[in-house]
Amino acid sequence: MRRALSLAATPGVPLGPNPRVGCVLLDDAGATIAEGHHRGAGTAHAEADALATAGDRARGATAVVTLEPCNHHGRTGPCAEALVAAGVRRVVFAQPDPNPEAAGGADTLRAAGVEVEGGLLEDEARELNTVWTFAIDHGRPFVTWKFATTLDGRSAAADGTSRWVSSPAARRDTHRLRALCDVMLVGTNTVAVDDPLLTVRDEHDQPLARQPLRAVMGERDLDPGRRIFNGDAETVHLRTREPDTALKQLYARGRQHVFLEGGPTLAAAFLRAGLVDEIVVYVAPMLLGAGRSAVADLGISTIADAFRPRVTDIAVLDGDEPNVRLTLAPARTDQGA
Repeated sequence: MRRALSLAATPGVPLGPNPRVGCVLLDDAGATIAEGHHRGAGTAHAEADALATAGDRARGATAVVTLEPCNHHGRTGPCAEALVAAGVRRVVFAQPDPNPEAAGGADTLRAAGVEVEGGLLEDEARELNTVWTFAIDHGRPFVTWKFATTLDGRSAAADGTSRWVSSPAARRDTHRLRALCDVMLVGTNTVAVDDPLLTVRDEHDQPLARQPLRAVMGERDLDPGRRIFNGDAETVHLRTREPDTALKQLYARGRQHVFLEGGPTLAAAFLRAGLVDEIVVYVAPMLLGAGRSAVADLGISTIADAFRPRVTDIAVLDGDEPNVRLTLAPARTDQGA
């Protein structure tokens, strides 16, 4: 199973919209017959990939798969039926499929007389597809809120200038994180005032081939000449002020991971709605004493009611101006389901 997980995590495999899955076929002596992994939407599933390599040798084999074999007709046929047709004797999987449209493969296999065991290294399999699993379970994208701040919690100076609060190393790291998401989300005010490009770029400031969807949330009209509407990536204007509505619209588009880079007002709206699932903050070693706060009013009047996310990672990003990156998780990640 650990080998199957390694196959699933093969570098270059897209993080969505499909889960990453690996499969290993074993003979009765435990020797590997064939291996396979899913390479993205529209390509063969991991089981089909391994079966194609194995051919007739799959008969009587054990299939070790990181996700319960699917049971539905999509761009490819049901993996459960393919395993039965190939004569596989036993299937061991890690994570049950949370997608109601694809679940039921284990039952199909058992009904055909195949021995089935589930739950082996399930936590590791879920970790491999954290965002995909969350989106399926909650019916909305996973939301990562990213912001940069000074030591005294300012995201911009009193005159409105904010370039650059974060260091070059922090900005490079931000592009790395952007590339892990499929939506960049800001509010209309950020577009109107800051005119961001919101693309993923490499160390030479060149756009990558794969770009997340750029989403603008808010009801007011925007100047079509803003950079977010150029041809570097697809852009959608979500004409709503309700975070849950915006997330539902993005989920309906097949999006699973939102990178929230809006200003303090939009961030506060998502926090108040319980719709932030991860926080990434870059802390710069500088003081401003005044200026725009990193987040707007949360309606908290006493220290006892403070929002207290749990720190999951701390890293120092080296360079001429070292920044500290904090990664945090809210106490509850099932809010806004």
